[in-house]
Amino acid sequence: MSRRSGVDNDGLIRTMTRRAVLKSTAALCSAGMLRAARTTPPNVLFVLADDEGYGDLSCLGNPVLRTPHQDLLHAESVRFTQFHVAPMCSPSRGQLLSGVDCVRNGAMATACGRSQLRRELPTLADAFSAHGYQTGIFGKWHLGYCYPYRPMDRGFQEANYFLGYGITAAGDFWNNDYFDPRYYHNGEPRRAKGYCNEVWFDLATQWMDQCRGRRQPFFAYLPTNVPHFPEWVAPQYRKPYEGKGPAAYFGMLANLDMTMGKLDAFLRKTGLRDNTILIFMSDNGGFAGNDVYNAGMRGGKCSLYDGGHRVPCFLRWPAGGFPHGRDIGVPAQAQDVFPTLLDLCGVAKPANAVLDGASLVPLLRGGAGGFADRKFVVQYYQDSLLKGHAAVIWNDWRLVYMRELYNIRSDPGQTTDVAGANPEIVSSMRAHYEQWWAGVGPCVNDLVPSHVGSAHQDPAMLCSPEWVDVRADGQEDVRQATGGGRGGPWNVLVERPGRYTVELRRWPRDAGLPCAPALPNSRQPKGLSHPGRRSR
Repeated sequence: MSRRSGVDNDGLIRTMTRRAVLKSTAALCSAGMLRAARTTPPNVLFVLADDEGYGDLSCLGNPVLRTPHQDLLHAESVRFTQFHVAPMCSPSRGQLLSGVDCVRNGAMATACGRSQLRRELPTLADAFSAHGYQTGIFGKWHLGYCYPYRPMDRGFQEANYFLGYGITAAGDFWNNDYFDPRYYHNGEPRRAKGYCNEVWFDLATQWMDQCRGRRQPFFAYLPTNVPHFPEWVAPQYRKPYEGKGPAAYFGMLANLDMTMGKLDAFLRKTGLRDNTILIFMSDNGGFAGNDVYNAGMRGGKCSLYDGGHRVPCFLRWPAGGFPHGRDIGVPAQAQDVFPTLLDLCGVAKPANAVLDGASLVPLLRGGAGGFADRKFVVQYYQDSLLKGHAAVIWNDWRLVYMRELYNIRSDPGQTTDVAGANPEIVSSMRAHYEQWWAGVGPCVNDLVPSHVGSAHQDPAMLCSPEWVDVRADGQEDVRQATGGGRGGPWNVLVERPGRYTVELRRWPRDAGLPCAPALPNSRQPKGLSHPGRRSR
């Protein structure tokens, strides 16, 4: 028997065989672990930033901001590079949670009596709670003020939230602050310690850890209120960006990035990371940082050009087997999140759900899924809702206001209108819009009423953001001298006949102030700058 390097061939064969068996066993164990993870219901963690634009990330080209933790998530995720929402927050949030176009679902605006989600529409929280999931919200709601439009009325079993467009909104606690903020826990007032963004993340991780301890799958919705104005953040986050752009806005994004890093560390430490579907996105285009970098796009928040509604959207699910670091350039929209999560988690579609979105699972799996010729519409109510004030999206084509046509592949900044050279494209996209409008047009003025006289909430609070077609959604609006009889009607549904006591107040009861014609602007946290009034 020949020998080589002091090892006989039989011994070498036996050694190689043992190694092959060990490798095969390891591979089988790994496959078994993956199958086990897939048979265990995945958790869902949906993080929604408020006003973070597509260009407000260093991984997407921002030359000033440093967002290392979001960059890491970007590297580990499937990324939708043409993901579209509404250009303002309530319409986007309603579409995400209902899967229904905002003009149809009732929450088509941020105020003006048009920000409440129709009661008959099931939400993602309804669907997941019916399937045995624990459901929780931590942060911004902005889809209703009183019963039956509060988060705990819409499927969330654990509700930590504040009212209106954000802290300092009309309807929120008077003189609320980003530091040690007041908020509601299942309808009861609470006060937190710390910076608002960190509070929401801490509440969410504590609750997820409790679900893990009870071995209960969860749907966690974490809609933070940063970097939405007022731009209040601690100096250590703001100072690195002074002289380089909107320092406070960038500082808020830096704080958000820090909490994303803490969140990922929590998921890894607790073993939740692999079987948790983590979605990160924003609710509309950027605002304060667009002059520094806007990823080459035209427009920002409130705009019907891509800069107003194209947002970052990352999806990570290690146990799901998706190849990470892959871009999907097929246009998708907020309404697609609802059916996509139902498919990924094996959750049944509610019987009364009629969804305007489509499941993105075929795209996530690497296929086409019938999206090649898809068209969809971006439209919402700002200070009016007019037919044709919309953007129609069809692959690389954008039809804006039904008259301007752009090809974003050759013209991402939407600078050159090519409608005259492409009449057939315009005609096809207009025809799609007409068909879409025929379905949603009758809903435009079918307003969702505020309820009074309910046994579930007494007294009910009506506030200025619910004035029909009158915008007064910030505490600064309320403080200003109104003059000229400014105000508006409330659209009200009285649940029970009876005798009611009605209080009309210029200021909320907890303000403890006399009825004066006006008040100074709200106080500013020490050492921080107030940016002034912004568009909601």
